[in-house]
Amino acid sequence: MKHNWKRILSLLLVLVMMLAMTACGASGNNNQQPTPPAENTTNENQENNEENTEPEPEPEPAPVEKNGDIVILFTSDVHCGVDQGFGYAGLQAVRDYLIAQGNDVILVDNGDNIQGEPLGTMTKGAALVELMNKMGYSVAIPGNHEFDYGMDRFLELAKSAQFPYISSNFNKEGELVFDPYVIRELAGKKVAFVGVTTPKTLTSSTPAYFQNENGEFVYGFFQDETGEGVYNALQKAVDDARAEGVDYVVAMGHIGNEAECIPWTYDDVISHTAGIDVFLDGHSHDTDHLNVKNKNGEDVPRAACGTKLEGIGWCRISADGEISTGLYTWNNSVAAPVLLGLDNEMSKAVAEASEELDEKLNEVVAATSVELTINDPEAVDENGKPVRMVRRAETNLGDLCADAYRVQSGADIAFVNGGGVRVSLSAGDITLGNILSVHPFGNAMCVIEATGQQILDALEWGSRAVPSETGGFLQVSGLSYEIHSYIESTCTSDENGLFAGVAGERRVKNVLVNGEPIDPAGTYKLASHDYMLLSAGDGYSMFSGAPLLQDRVKLDNQVLIDYITESLGGVVGEEYEDLYGQGRIVIVDQQP
Repeated sequence: MKHNWKRILSLLLVLVMMLAMTACGASGNNNQQPTPPAENTTNENQENNEENTEPEPEPEPAPVEKNGDIVILFTSDVHCGVDQGFGYAGLQAVRDYLIAQGNDVILVDNGDNIQGEPLGTMTKGAALVELMNKMGYSVAIPGNHEFDYGMDRFLELAKSAQFPYISSNFNKEGELVFDPYVIRELAGKKVAFVGVTTPKTLTSSTPAYFQNENGEFVYGFFQDETGEGVYNALQKAVDDARAEGVDYVVAMGHIGNEAECIPWTYDDVISHTAGIDVFLDGHSHDTDHLNVKNKNGEDVPRAACGTKLEGIGWCRISADGEISTGLYTWNNSVAAPVLLGLDNEMSKAVAEASEELDEKLNEVVAATSVELTINDPEAVDENGKPVRMVRRAETNLGDLCADAYRVQSGADIAFVNGGGVRVSLSAGDITLGNILSVHPFGNAMCVIEATGQQILDALEWGSRAVPSETGGFLQVSGLSYEIHSYIESTCTSDENGLFAGVAGERRVKNVLVNGEPIDPAGTYKLASHDYMLLSAGDGYSMFSGAPLLQDRVKLDNQVLIDYITESLGGVVGEEYEDLYGQGRIVIVDQQP
C-alpha cells in the first residue's frame, strides 16, 4: 500500500496518543514509526518561469521491514455502529499504523455486524456487507443477528461478501452450510481460523427462519442439552486444520458468557476442546481477556472487544511464537473519526453509505420531555459505563414501548421483549432514526387470544435469568407481577432452546391484570410482535397455535411513533419520568 507519509504520520501520532490499550499479555508492539520522506526544498534563485512547471513527484516510501509478527485485529457486535467509537475510519487508521510497523496484519469479524442501526434495517444488511468489503475483512462468522433479515437474505449477503463466512456448527440437516475453517499464510506461518456460533441463535433470532414450511427445524447449530454436539463439531474442525499442518489455530466465536447460553459459553466450549491456541469471542458485548483451561489443562487466551466499535481487539503472535491479546479502547463520547478529523478511504465510504439515508432519518416525528432509558440510572460497571437494565428489570422506555402495543392494538395486555428495545432516548426531539434505533428489527404488531396460563408461563420464562440478563425479559403493559429471584428458576427447554415447561416452584407471583388476579383458565387479548407470538422468538413456544386476532398490522417502529403522536399528543411526558418505570415489575430478592 502506498502512503502519503507527511499526512498520515501526523494523524497517526495523534491517534496513538489517544488510544488506551489494555492487555492480558504484553503487546509486543515496541517498534518505532517509520521516518517519513524528507520535505522537498526550493532554491530561492530559481527562475520565475519554473513556478509553472510540474512539481517533482514525491519519492516512494521505502518498503517496510517486516518484523515477523502476526497481528490479528478483530471486531465483534458492531451492530452497524460503523461511525461510532473508533468507527471504520479509526479501524483503518489502526490497521495502517500496525502495517507500517512491520506487522503482518489480518482483519476478522466475530458476528452481529449487519444489524442494529437504521443503515442495516433500511438496506437489509447490504450496506454493511459492502462496507466490510471495502474495509478489507479477511474472514467472518455469523452471529445470531446475521439471520434477522431471514435465512435467504443472509445467504444472499454471504455470497456478496468478498470474504468467507465460516462456521464449524451452522448446518442444514446435518451438512455444514459454510466451510468450518480457512487457512491464511501470515508472516511465513499457516494460521487456521475456525468458526463457531451459539445455538441460542435459534431463539434469539427468529426461529421460523430456521424451519421449513411445516415448522420443522432444518437449520441448526448441532445443539443438544449437553453441549457435546457443539464441542465435537468444533473439535473436528480444529483436528482437521491441524492435519493440514497449520502452525496456529485461532477460534472465532460468537459464544459469549451469558448464563442463559450454558452449556455453550466460552468457558464451556474451551474447557471441552483442545488444540485451540487463542479464542476470539463475541455475543455478550463484554471486554474480558482471560485464560481458560482446555480439556488437557492448558491455558487458552480468550479475548473479546465489546460492541459498536468501542474497542478493537488484537491478538499478536510474535516471531518467536508468543501469543498475547489486548484491546484498543475508545471511551470518548465523540467518535474517533469526528474528534480526530479522520479523512481516509473508510471515512468517505461510511459517509457515502449514510448520506442518502440521512434526510429521511433526521425527520422529527415526535418529542419527549423526559429521558427514556434502557440502562440503570445509577449503576455502572467496572469500566464506569452504564449497566443495561431493560433485559432484567423494568424501565420507563420499556413501559412506553409496551404501552404502545397495548393501546395501538386495543389489547388487554402487551409484552415487549427487552432485547427488542435497543437504545435510550434523550429528552428533546425524536427523529425517525431514533425510533429505528430503538426498534431496529422491523417486527410487526400482532394480537392473539391467550389463556391466563400461557401468560403465566411466558412471564416465568422471561424471568428465568433474573438478576442476570436475557433478551426475552418481558416489559409489560396492562399487567403487573413480582419476580421472587431467590427462588431458582425451574423452567425447562427443549434441545432447540424453546420453552418446554416449569418443573418446580414458580418464581413469578402476584400477577395482576388491570389490578385483578390473573385467571389461569381465562382468556385475554395479548399484543406483541410476530417474532414472539408467531415465530416463538426468544423461545416463547407457549403461544404456538393460539387464535390469531390481528396479523402483522404495522411495524414496531410505526407502533411507537403512532402511540406518541396519537395518544400522547406528540410528546412523551411526566407519566414516564421515573427511569425505573411505573412499578409494574417488582423484584423480590429475599424470601419474605
